[in-house]
Amino acid sequence: MSTLTNLRQRYISDPAFKMFKKVLPPLSDTEREAMEAGSVWWDGELFSGSPNWNTLLAYPKPKLTDEEQMFIDTKLETLLEMLNDYEIVQEDKDLSPEVWAYLRKEKFFSLIISKEYGGLNFSSLANSTIVTKIATRSLSAAVTVMVPNSLGPGELLSHYGTQEQKDYWLPRLAHGEEVPCFALTGPEAGSDAGGIPDMGIVCYGEYQGKEVLGIKVSWNKRYITLSPVATVLGLAFKLQDPDGLIGDKTDIGITCALIPADHQGVEIGERHDPLNMAFMNGPTRGQDVFIPMDWVIGGQEYVGRGWRMLVECLSAGRGISLPALGAAIGHLTARTTGAYSYVRKQFGMSIGNFEGVAQAMGRIGGYTYMLEASRTLTTTSLDQGETPGIVTAIAKYHMTEMARTILNDSMDIHAGRAIQLGPMNYLGHHYFGIPVAITVEGANILTRNLMIFGQGATRCHPFVLKEMESAANPDAKQGAKEFDSLLSKHISFAVGNVAKSVLNAFTGSRFNSVPVSGETAVYYRHLSRMSKALAVAADFAMLSLGGELKRRELVSARLGDVLSHLYLASATLKRFEDEGRQQQDLPMVHYALQHCLHQCGVAFHEVLNNFPRKGVGRTLRTILFPLGIRYDAPSDEVTVQIAKLLMTPGAHRERLTSLCYIGDKESDPVAIMERAFVAMYSVKDIERKLVQATKSGEIPRKVSLTEKLQIALSAGIVTEVEVEKMHNADQLRQQAIQVDNFDADKFKKSGLQPGKAA
Repeated sequence: MSTLTNLRQRYISDPAFKMFKKVLPPLSDTEREAMEAGSVWWDGELFSGSPNWNTLLAYPKPKLTDEEQMFIDTKLETLLEMLNDYEIVQEDKDLSPEVWAYLRKEKFFSLIISKEYGGLNFSSLANSTIVTKIATRSLSAAVTVMVPNSLGPGELLSHYGTQEQKDYWLPRLAHGEEVPCFALTGPEAGSDAGGIPDMGIVCYGEYQGKEVLGIKVSWNKRYITLSPVATVLGLAFKLQDPDGLIGDKTDIGITCALIPADHQGVEIGERHDPLNMAFMNGPTRGQDVFIPMDWVIGGQEYVGRGWRMLVECLSAGRGISLPALGAAIGHLTARTTGAYSYVRKQFGMSIGNFEGVAQAMGRIGGYTYMLEASRTLTTTSLDQGETPGIVTAIAKYHMTEMARTILNDSMDIHAGRAIQLGPMNYLGHHYFGIPVAITVEGANILTRNLMIFGQGATRCHPFVLKEMESAANPDAKQGAKEFDSLLSKHISFAVGNVAKSVLNAFTGSRFNSVPVSGETAVYYRHLSRMSKALAVAADFAMLSLGGELKRRELVSARLGDVLSHLYLASATLKRFEDEGRQQQDLPMVHYALQHCLHQCGVAFHEVLNNFPRKGVGRTLRTILFPLGIRYDAPSDEVTVQIAKLLMTPGAHRERLTSLCYIGDKESDPVAIMERAFVAMYSVKDIERKLVQATKSGEIPRKVSLTEKLQIALSAGIVTEVEVEKMHNADQLRQQAIQVDNFDADKFKKSGLQPGKAA
């Protein structure tokens, strides 16, 4: 060992090693397993301070196989035609028997099961696409399909089941003979799945007339989707072995088992009412239920390994199912709100031409582009065999929150048209349903405050997790040696990022390399700057706060917001390149990137203003933003451009809303609005003639459309063909802006008679 190395280790590394061990945030076993589960993907590049944009653009373009596309074009379309969401939610409180039978027959519950066992073995992209399209038609149906294809017996068995378990259960699940559910959440354990109180005790008991080794388990679970109709129950519980029947460890840990729903002692069948949605959701309970040991998923070898199994499977499910619902809201609101804003008139013009409405429409269009981009980039990671827990957490949190925002925007624009429930209302049930997506698979508040940066800072950082491992090394001498090597690299990494951050601040990021030319090039430069700023801020935060950082949720949440918006911006740029740099889509791209950079700036401003160590906050501001944080929200110009695009038929609108189910029946609610929109747009030149004639005084202002057309026809302003075309379009418009009404007998009688005094 050289003299220089000795000196560095003695005077720098060893003191730092001792300090690091003191400030090291304590990790529980469940936290450590969560850290170690899954993989680091593009999130690692963003956390590095020097993202390689060519790596991003080299990821495969999202593409369905011919088999997947055929399923979507045929089987899925048939399903969508069968769904009537008003009847499902308001009348039957359930999918129809025909729909249940179709879902089972056509393997909608086995999208992820291998073909070897009779499943479809579809990609994550196909799984997500199918759920997204169903969700534009019916959230209740989408949730019913998505749950067996995310966290559940099918996925757990595929990854961890014994061969005997796979051979028995997977074909039955694939062919719809069994309906699965998975019971994880209980009254005392929601997002803190590691805190589940449900307990199993290793013991001997009787099964099929024989005494066998097994588990006596008690549980009380709730919010379990498909529980009321499930035939097989996946169950997570803590396992103890007080008598040492399977080893010398008493507290074995979280374990997962598969239990037939008709097994003695299993209580199942009751229903919750999740915000008036109609998907099957309910509790399940059991008290001292004995199950054979070979019902543990993976067999006895996998007892105590349930948390690792759940974390890995939750990560994949979190990246597919809930983001799909968020993307569906985008496709639906962009399609229908653009159409309604053109069709609905106020003061003689389309309401979309009012700037207040245009502002909300711009947000809908910009977010929708970003939602679809994030959906496809996230599924790309999963289809590459990755399980990036931080990426999927970002997708779940931000996509459901963006969906909530634009659904509110769409409700505001539709106004009375959106708040009267009935067969024509295509927004109401989604408004009820979006809080469900916000809540499940990790409540959004905790996902943002504890997971994205809280785990990401350790998991994605190039050195911190390795340094933590070296500090925890029982061989102190070896740990110190490893730490010395890592610390040297970490210091070089940090100093480089600080120097480059200062350079970026004074040069406007002009010298950051970019992989493309044109209007989007500037965004790569600024995102690289934000990546370096995040790397510097993360190092300062971890160094100055140490283990306290876990409790400083407002700091970690805001730094997580920076990482999240870097990811969302990356997804947007990737989509733009993958789709051939469509110039008509540039307003949406500009909106998304301006929004993401602005949100990064807002997050940094709030972190630096509120940093627990004031001197650290001021120092970071001097290093990172000496000239101020200058990232504006999306401009009014680009917002209005998007509003106009949403109110214009064309290929751009089809790309933006490609997964929105329209239908061709007279009663399909989205189709009613779409027909009116297309018809009204086709007569815009006729309307223009009428407006000009009204301004010139040839046609009176305050007369009906029929009278205007007759006067215009007599004056030679329009032709008979144009009059008929205009009448037909207006009839469709009138139909589209109506709301449902019902006979009073449908509701509880008040005792009052219509038109009569009390």
